[in-house]
Amino acid sequence: MKSVFAALSALVIASSVHAGEVMKMAVTTSFNNSGLADILLPEIQKDLDLEVQLLVVGTGQALKLGRAGDVDAILVHSRKAEDKFIAEGYGPYRREIMYNDFVFIGPKADGAKIADEVTAAGALRKIAEAEAMFVSRGDDSGTHKKELSLWASADLDSDGFGPWYKAVGAGMGASLNTAAGMGAYIMSDRASWLNFGNKGDMALLYAGDPVLFNQYAYLPVSVEKHPHVKAELAKQLEAWLVSDRAKELIDTYKINGETLFVFNAN
Repeated sequence: MKSVFAALSALVIASSVHAGEVMKMAVTTSFNNSGLADILLPEIQKDLDLEVQLLVVGTGQALKLGRAGDVDAILVHSRKAEDKFIAEGYGPYRREIMYNDFVFIGPKADGAKIADEVTAAGALRKIAEAEAMFVSRGDDSGTHKKELSLWASADLDSDGFGPWYKAVGAGMGASLNTAAGMGAYIMSDRASWLNFGNKGDMALLYAGDPVLFNQYAYLPVSVEKHPHVKAELAKQLEAWLVSDRAKELIDTYKINGETLFVFNAN
């Protein structure tokens, strides 16, 4: 009987050893909705024996989790908010990993006629002038922050908009579903749109303005602020995310032949 218990104990110990390390990373809903996490995480676990547990939230909430020391690293896309996070000492630096772009989605009929606009600001002005239904994430995410900055660049203030402007306080997937259900315009990151399964009568109507560039960056959480964070594991993950292996996986990830992200780490 003792030999049986000994064998079971050895099996438990061996299982623990092979379970590898675990760390937590806060990521944006747009990154998660893109499907890229499903490609990267198994490879990270295989290469590093590291399980990365994702907390999927908007950029604003991801940064709050970092400030509270509830995660070991974050992957977000709002440069101004990232710089503030670092300036406050909650992260030692940011490391750019990849980019895509924001796009304007709307009903194929395009009642506001934004498809032929030259600039993103011009497209938003047409939506506002037509008082066409527009769904905003309204959740302090990187996408929401970008949307607000674009309204401002068009000399418009969303606080003064009428009932045609719907701030839903939701992630990218849920917001796209709301827009599809209402036949409304919405700003999305390209990756989330391409991976969105409920397109219905919606289409990508506007893209291409350089201001719609969408950079994703990796920020480890400061061990000086939060000594308990797994700084060494965060460094291992960072090294993998900027490696040739990550570049290959990110650059070759496509949906219907379209590239979702471009690796640009250095």
